[in-house]
Amino acid sequence: MSAKNLHHNNLQLIRHNTSLVKKLYPNINRARVQALRELTRQFSFSFASGDVIQLENGWFVTHTGLVRLARRKRCRGIHVEAVDSLCDSAASRFVLKATVYPSKDSAGFVGYGDADPSNVSLLVRGAEMRIAETRAVNRALRKAYGIGICSVEEIGSNPGPMRPAPDAQKFPPKNANGNGSGNGSGPKVRDRLCQIIRQHRLDPELVKAYAVDFCGTKALKDATREQVESFVQQLAEAARKDRSALLCQLNSYAPPIQEVAG
Repeated sequence: MSAKNLHHNNLQLIRHNTSLVKKLYPNINRARVQALRELTRQFSFSFASGDVIQLENGWFVTHTGLVRLARRKRCRGIHVEAVDSLCDSAASRFVLKATVYPSKDSAGFVGYGDADPSNVSLLVRGAEMRIAETRAVNRALRKAYGIGICSVEEIGSNPGPMRPAPDAQKFPPKNANGNGSGNGSGPKVRDRLCQIIRQHRLDPELVKAYAVDFCGTKALKDATREQVESFVQQLAEAARKDRSALLCQLNSYAPPIQEVAG
């Protein structure tokens, strides 16, 4: 694609991002809109695709946005390794080191990520190692491509008090006509899931991977209706109460760009 076409596409993306963010946040101030314009101009981040999100403190890039940028820039690869001297698996404490190679001759940009029960949300409790990996990769990618804003996955989250999981009686009832497939996840459950994905701008493929892991099955079609309903209920609660933690959880299922042998 020519430089002229790239410039034209970027201008279109800037207009699209600006229009969408003003529609979703009518009271957003001009300075924050201008910041989004500049991020779009420099890195071609798409607000609609979830490359960047707005929180109370401003704009944050996401793991999805960083990986998409690395692909556009033809990143050479990423190498990730555990820092054994700082890890304690018994305490679910992990520190990982990521090295990003943006070009063939690059010496590499290093980033570290840590995670333990004290700095992750309850939503991702038990996935500390993956969160540490995501944070390390994000930090290395931000260094490699000169991105000054923090990634949402790097934000430490106060785990807060433990809450009991909702019981099955609170889930949506089955269709009265018995409509649904062998696993019982009928149209109403699927519609609710699609609504959550659209409303909170989630990546469908990452949601599917999370659902399979949540249900403990090889494929989503193998899950029971109760398992799917439980997942949809949890996804809705997580998106409403702590979307940044949910994005962190979903992004832990994102496939790596490319592994480089150490």
